[in-house]
Amino acid sequence: MNLSINRVFNLFAVPALAAVVGWLPPLAQAAEVKEIRIAVPDLSAGSQHSGGGVTDVLRDQQLLEKAFAADGIHIQWNYFKGAGPVINEAFANGQVDFAYLGDLAAIIGKANGLDTRLLAATGRGIKHYLGVAPGSNIKTLQDLKGKRVAVFRGTATQLSFDAALASQGLSEKDLKVINLDFNAAIAALAAKQIDATWGSTGVSALKQRGLAELPLNTRDLGGAGNVQAVLVGSGRFVDEHPELVEKLLAAQEQAVHWLTQDDNKQAYIQLVSGLASYPPAILEQDLQNEQLSKIFPSTLDADFLAKLQASVDLAAQQRLIRKPFKVEQWLAPQATRPAPAPLAADRG
Repeated sequence: MNLSINRVFNLFAVPALAAVVGWLPPLAQAAEVKEIRIAVPDLSAGSQHSGGGVTDVLRDQQLLEKAFAADGIHIQWNYFKGAGPVINEAFANGQVDFAYLGDLAAIIGKANGLDTRLLAATGRGIKHYLGVAPGSNIKTLQDLKGKRVAVFRGTATQLSFDAALASQGLSEKDLKVINLDFNAAIAALAAKQIDATWGSTGVSALKQRGLAELPLNTRDLGGAGNVQAVLVGSGRFVDEHPELVEKLLAAQEQAVHWLTQDDNKQAYIQLVSGLASYPPAILEQDLQNEQLSKIFPSTLDADFLAKLQASVDLAAQQRLIRKPFKVEQWLAPQATRPAPAPLAADRG
């Protein structure tokens, strides 16, 4: 019986190849997921953890835990006082799968070669304040020339400050900028070891205690310095487990729906103040003229992406990253995008 060489190959090589594929390591076959590791900057002033926004709602309502319970997948929340720079290190070391970050930290990670994918917006137009020592007579950004100003480098707060300065024709070079994390900056301002700092709720907390004045915020600058925040995922996780990414985003939408109901503002203030150990009055003041429905939509719409692109370009201009990149090329296939506009025929 004569067999061709091709037929011999088909009889023996193909089954052998299938057997080899079956033994391929996880690089070729996605490993079973038993845990999803999520990183969040810890903004709390107390013993509990708080990242503010959608993360506090997700944890309080246990939405991710419920969504993945049937799959036997544990949700591990990791909070980092070192904020974005430390979270980027964790990404680089393969220690986290998803992260909730301010714009600059996410941008730096991507620009430095981290394989992350943009999945959703988690905050837009977030207000930041200039906090100064009482009696300093600092009223404007121009008054900061030559002064000691604390900023947490590598975080969204730095980019916010740089954008605010740029709007007034200034840069960090005009000041004596000191790199301090959020809590250290607040302590330094309270002790009058610095002249000013730039930040959000923590700075306004000092005002409540009479330890700082807030001469201006990003709203006074026409929005210059407003912060955007995002959810990013590990490229490997996004590629290997698209169905889990979709499930996570669907669960997050439940939190977003609750969070974007302006009737829930007081409940949200109580939730965050309890977790972050801030008096409710501080958050009430911070959100007094704000609408949650405008801050927390998760869609990566054209306006949000344009602002994020502007942040990328500014980071490059300020030499916080080596070169800019296109935000559109950062989007994951599962990214939360606006619903398609209805066809004219469907509008009645």
